[in-house]
Amino acid sequence: MASGDKIRVLIVDDVTETRENIRKLLQFESDVEVAGMARTGKEAIQISLDANPDVILMDINMPDMDGIAATEAIRSRQPAVQVVILSVQNDQNYMRRAMLAGARDFLTKPSVGDELISAIRRAGVIAQSERAKVAAAQPVAPAGGVASAGFSYGARGKVITVYSPKGGVGCTTLAVNLAVVLNNDDTRVALVDANLQFGNVAIFVNEQGKNSIADLAPRVDELDVEIVEEVMIKHAASGVHILAAPSRPENAEKVTGDQLAKILEFLRQIYAYVIVDTSSYLTDNTLAAIDESDLIILPTTQEIPSVISSQLFLGLLQTLGTERERVLFVMNRFDKRINITPERVAENLKQEVVAIIPLDEQTVVKAVNQGVPFMPESRGQPAGRGILQLAEKVRARVSALEADGEADRKDRR
Repeated sequence: MASGDKIRVLIVDDVTETRENIRKLLQFESDVEVAGMARTGKEAIQISLDANPDVILMDINMPDMDGIAATEAIRSRQPAVQVVILSVQNDQNYMRRAMLAGARDFLTKPSVGDELISAIRRAGVIAQSERAKVAAAQPVAPAGGVASAGFSYGARGKVITVYSPKGGVGCTTLAVNLAVVLNNDDTRVALVDANLQFGNVAIFVNEQGKNSIADLAPRVDELDVEIVEEVMIKHAASGVHILAAPSRPENAEKVTGDQLAKILEFLRQIYAYVIVDTSSYLTDNTLAAIDESDLIILPTTQEIPSVISSQLFLGLLQTLGTERERVLFVMNRFDKRINITPERVAENLKQEVVAIIPLDEQTVVKAVNQGVPFMPESRGQPAGRGILQLAEKVRARVSALEADGEADRKDRR
């Protein structure tokens, strides 16, 4: 957070006395400014759009719309805004629902002053980091050319590779629906199908472009926005731009690992997120994607072969010198009837399971067969809630990476 920037806070509570007590508490903090107060969830949504706060202190129980529904509505419109939920009930179910809706923190009323201020400052740092990223990514014409519509130059976007050493664990489903959730007007998303022989990303969105990544490979040293825009598939329903795999398996040989790395490096200049779907084989291209990645999403299932393969891959990353902090370990198709729990897997592999995608065949299989991503329409279904949880973890980890990078830059200066 830049020196002199105050954290703008919106206070939402249906009890006048509570709002006033919080306002009085915050007025003594030199780095905090009360941007507004709201009595209901619907009022909070409107005031948030007008006041553009960094942090919202949100009561969970309100008469017209509860704090969780209001949080979800605000976060869908203003992804940079961070919400701290306040509740008289210290209930794990409430906490889980709040986090899935996009809340940054959950505090029990009456919260201690120091605890509340600390939560506001943590959320404020993340909010202003998100805003800085968006501001830096505003369209700027590159030297010798003009940025095309829908593209922007500026801050380096984040490359996120979805990889599993065990096939059939749902990598493509996760990649496609995560891309849909992360994509909005502020954070544009490119989805790259790096499973070059048998990639299915285009099929998952019922698109068939005439061009593919193989058309960019020979031109990696002369890429510009116009060339990329010509090759990308524009998925109208979600706004995600897709770089498809070759339509024929034999054309996979036309793309080398070095070429893929250069393509990803260029895409990160014009998209906030570059989501890469890969094959389960550690080819030169897969290794290039992993090496280029800021984050690696590693899905597993409750099958023993999948868990063991994940363990071997985590060991390989350590050998390659890749920090485990870059790995987001995900339990996909979780079935609570099976006694291989996320907690047991995390303990055995010494790697936190950051998101759980419940088994939801009705939602997922139907979407795949229709060629329609199940997000955001199925955000209330088990699989949809899991994807929202994963998206929030991605945003949080990206914000942490950027905060670390800013600290490093200050240290160097």
